[in-house]
Amino acid sequence: MLYACVDTIFNPIDKKSLRCIDAIQAKQALVTGEGILIDVREPHEHQQQAPKSAINIPRGMIEFMLPQKVPNPDTQIFIHCAMGGRAMFAAEQLNRIGYTNVTVIEAPVATICKCFDD
Repeated sequence: MLYACVDTIFNPIDKKSLRCIDAIQAKQALVTGEGILIDVREPHEHQQQAPKSAINIPRGMIEFMLPQKVPNPDTQIFIHCAMGGRAMFAAEQLNRIGYTNVTVIEAPVATICKCFDD
């Protein structure tokens, strides 16, 4: 059991296994199709600055809260955080629990806000 924990901590996320796009691509995809924008930062961060359309589900709670809000595992989900690290972990976890259409937005939160709120 300890080996599994240590292995998870010391093996970085395989970014190649995740779908990653920039903020402009994410906005275009959300405008043209159905999907949901998830901010995986902590609530106090979300309150300071966030795209208006983003739903805040902290990274540490995503695998517990998202199935209640988004029960269909094929829903298009776009995840962002402050710089991308937490979003990558969240996307990896959602893939593990069966979500099939998860995309990480690789951009600073200020860029995402500017793009989505313009």
